[in-house]
Amino acid sequence: MSLRAPDLVQLDRDHPGFRDPGYRARRNQIARVALGFAGGPVPDVAYTDAEQEVWRAVRARLDPLHEALAAAPLVEAARRLELPADRIPQLREVNAALEAATGFAMRPVAGLVAARVFLRELGDGTFLSTQYMRHPSAPFYTPEPDVVHELVGHAASLTCPDVAGLSRALGRAAQGADDEGLAALERVYWYTLEFGAVLERDQVKALGAGLLSSVGEIQRLPCAELRPWDLEAIAATPYDPTDYQPRYFVAPSFGRLIDDLSRWVEARFGVTVA
Repeated sequence: MSLRAPDLVQLDRDHPGFRDPGYRARRNQIARVALGFAGGPVPDVAYTDAEQEVWRAVRARLDPLHEALAAAPLVEAARRLELPADRIPQLREVNAALEAATGFAMRPVAGLVAARVFLRELGDGTFLSTQYMRHPSAPFYTPEPDVVHELVGHAASLTCPDVAGLSRALGRAAQGADDEGLAALERVYWYTLEFGAVLERDQVKALGAGLLSSVGEIQRLPCAELRPWDLEAIAATPYDPTDYQPRYFVAPSFGRLIDDLSRWVEARFGVTVA
C-alpha cells in the first residue's frame, strides 16, 4: 500500500480546485519552486498550455475593462510594464522592469503568508508573490492571490513611484507596529492598495490590485456599496478575503489617496514616504 505525500498547499473545501487532484498536485509542484528559492534570479515555472490559456482569457477580458474602469495612473503604469498578453511572464522578467522603475523586486512564496510578514517585506522593497495559476473553472475570480493577481494587479502598480513609495512606508510601519497598529495597517492596505477606488472626473475608478486583477470584481465596482473616504473608518473596518468585497472606500482622487495615506502613516507610526 502506498501513501500519498501530504499536500504542501492546503485548499479550503469551497476552493474551485479542492476536488481536482491534478490541480492540487500542480499547486504542490509550483510551491516547491518557491520553497527552494534561496536568492538570485527567481527560478522559472514551466507553465502548461492550460495555464497559459487561462492567462490569455483573463487578459482578453481585463484589458478593455482597465481602459474603462481603472484609475489613469495605473493604466499608464501597466503600459510601461508591458506585461505580455499572450503568455505568463516569469517573475525574473518582471523583476528586471520593476527594479529599474522603483527598486522593488518580487520574491516567490508557496501561498498566503501572514500579514505581518507580507507587510514587513514591503518595507525592504520586496513583494512576496505567488506563481501558480487560478483554477480554470473560475478564471474571472480567485479567492486567493495567484500569478494574475500578483502581476496584473500588484506588479503593474509597483512600477508607479507613488504606489511603490507608499508600499515601502506601510511596510516600514509594520516592522515596528504592535498588534493593534498592525491590524490598522492591514485594513488600510486592504481597502486602498488591494481594493481601493478613486474618483476621476466624477467617475469611480479602480486602484487596488484585487480590483484590477479580477473580471468579476472590477465589473461590480460601478454598482457596489461605495463609502466615503475616511482613513480612521477604514482602519477600523474588518474585511473578508474569501469572497467579493461588499464595499469599497472611494478617495476623492489618486493624489489625495497618496497624500492622505502618507500623512496618516507618518502621524500614526512616525514613518515618512521617501
